[in-house]
Amino acid sequence: MIMTYKNFSIETDSDGIALITWDMPGKSMNVIDQSVMDELDAVINEVAATDAIKGAVITSGKKAFGAGADLTMLQDMLADFQSKQGVDKEAATQTLFDNAYRLNLMLRRLETGDKPWVAALNGLAMGGCFEIALACHARVASDDPKLRVGLPEVKVGLLPGGGGTQRVPRLTNTQDALQMLLQGKAHPAKKAKSLGLLTEVVAADEVVEKSKELIRNGLEAKQPWDKKGYRLPGGKVYSPAGFNLFPPANALYRKETYDNYPGARAIMKCVYEGLLLPFDTALKVESRYFANVLQTTEAASMVRTLFISMQELNKGARRPSDIPANKIKKVGVIGAGFMGAGITYVTAKAGIEVVLIDREQEYAEKGKSYSADLMDKAIKRRRATAEDKEALLGLITATTDYNALEDCDLVVEAVFEDAAIKADVTEKVEAVVSSDVTFASNTSTIPITNLAKASKRATNFIGIHFFSPVDRMLLVEIILGKKTGDAALAMAIDYVLAIKKTPIVVNDTRGFFANRCVFRYMNESYNMLMEGVPPAMIENAAKMAGMPVGPLSLNDEVAIDLSQKVLRQTVKDLGEKAVDPRYLELVDTMVETNGRRGRKNGKGFYEYPEKPAKKYLWPELKNLYPQQHPDDVSVQDLKDRFLYTMAMEAARTIQEGVVTDIREADVGAIIGFGFAPYTGGPLSFIDGMGADVFVARAKQLAKKYGSHFQPIKLMNEMAKNGETFYGRFDPSASKDKAA
Repeated sequence: MIMTYKNFSIETDSDGIALITWDMPGKSMNVIDQSVMDELDAVINEVAATDAIKGAVITSGKKAFGAGADLTMLQDMLADFQSKQGVDKEAATQTLFDNAYRLNLMLRRLETGDKPWVAALNGLAMGGCFEIALACHARVASDDPKLRVGLPEVKVGLLPGGGGTQRVPRLTNTQDALQMLLQGKAHPAKKAKSLGLLTEVVAADEVVEKSKELIRNGLEAKQPWDKKGYRLPGGKVYSPAGFNLFPPANALYRKETYDNYPGARAIMKCVYEGLLLPFDTALKVESRYFANVLQTTEAASMVRTLFISMQELNKGARRPSDIPANKIKKVGVIGAGFMGAGITYVTAKAGIEVVLIDREQEYAEKGKSYSADLMDKAIKRRRATAEDKEALLGLITATTDYNALEDCDLVVEAVFEDAAIKADVTEKVEAVVSSDVTFASNTSTIPITNLAKASKRATNFIGIHFFSPVDRMLLVEIILGKKTGDAALAMAIDYVLAIKKTPIVVNDTRGFFANRCVFRYMNESYNMLMEGVPPAMIENAAKMAGMPVGPLSLNDEVAIDLSQKVLRQTVKDLGEKAVDPRYLELVDTMVETNGRRGRKNGKGFYEYPEKPAKKYLWPELKNLYPQQHPDDVSVQDLKDRFLYTMAMEAARTIQEGVVTDIREADVGAIIGFGFAPYTGGPLSFIDGMGADVFVARAKQLAKKYGSHFQPIKLMNEMAKNGETFYGRFDPSASKDKAA
């Protein structure tokens, strides 16, 4: 007998085992939305009520089992709560909790019924989809090396809300459970099995049959925690094991998050409190924390930026809709240095043929070897095979011959940051490629409009700014010159999406978007150094504010001599007033006087001893300027200075029309340079507190620390009118309105 739902189908075999296949129509991956919630509820009831069904196997009709909850559903839940709380806050809160608790009740009904359930995981199982699997009495997974299982909710400001905080620490030891939950880490199948999260790992074509076999062999329809005599794998909370775990775990949590993330804090509480309680009560505790976190500014901002906006940009939200899709077969890369080699690798990894050109064959081959080295590392980590390496390298042609570019669809220039050299490359490329080929510059600072002057086809000239290291950084800035056409923009976006990066589109300006904000971050650390703030306080305050890397450490990674070149070039192009002369004096002292160029030569603001020793701040750094006593320095001021100077610059790019879609400012800031993710990005940071509060605090900072904190015209207007960025510049409105 076959019964069909919209998202599920049920087929019962002669042994009375129901195969439930989850296959959402019109979607590339299964997700939990309202329709799935309704139907899963009905499926669970049907299995329980049908005498002919002796057990159930749930699997997916897609390549992956499921990606998790559709977070737009959670946004709708929150919007409903906010609209009702003004009328009856108690009733609105109860409704929010009931909605949060619904999945837990459904899954609890599944696992406490008298029929065994097995999850047959044929692919990726994340978030709420993995929580469905955890509620089953057994989990069988494919040995596909790409399969991962995990609970990544913390990465978007939330916590698992379908029992994940309770089942994981009851299946594996508490320490591993906390690490998995707090890091949002996904595990391959074999690792997950070793932790006790999976029952079996078998060949892909055996997953469903093995699941049925478990039921036929008498799988008990009872979870370990529902059996008499059950003991926690990691020991009780109030036990020697618990005393050895929770205090240091709490300290580590504070060190890693500085308590900026309500979702992470709630995970700690859920695990700690839940393991002290009966299972059903623990689930209710989880749902209460989930409903509470869902109401926080941090969660709302992170979900919007890191899920909704990111998803929209990754689907080509900024792509001209009237340009046909480009099938990119061949890309030219000019310059086989670190950036060019990285661009070559990510392009070939996407299955696109690459011509890598440098002035000497030796340099071109060295650039190709970078891809070989990365593949060797992937093979060592079992993320690739020797055949994968051979195939990837077979796509790369290393040469000095520009004629090899003849049939390329796109050419990316990644040579030295010198306008004259880039102009020479532009002419050489245009001499051999067809007139409709898009030419892109990977410049990080030079305005694209200036570089396009060397081109005879300015409409085809565009900026594609990668971040270092290219293979790891998700963000790519696409920069429009004054004459750049829609066809070039469409090609650039298609290329960035093809290599699985996130594109943001910005108009031309010095430093574009990301570097403008990053330079503000590093410049503020220069200000603090010159004020005599102890260097360790500068670095620690930045991390306390939510930045992943301190500004001095970041400057070392970027290279201090590069900062020196940028400052000097800015003076050359815009005049001496464009740069604070004290900044040049500082970097000149570091580079010229002390030979400290950054991490690349082992000497920067930090010392870089040989491993395994860790880097440490250069002891002489504190002697460059008279030092303040730490007790005389306001840590809150330091934290605010970093966030406010970057947020003000981001707002300035909106005011100037450099960024025309606010989603791109928030997404780009987080994945491009790590702007405190818990805020949802610099514009969400401002919206979260209100423009009036932001302006008032900015004026205080301006009075104490300099005019660069003085609110810009746009911020004053928004504060006066009670506006938000996501209200005034509605990203769902038309492009013209957003601009």
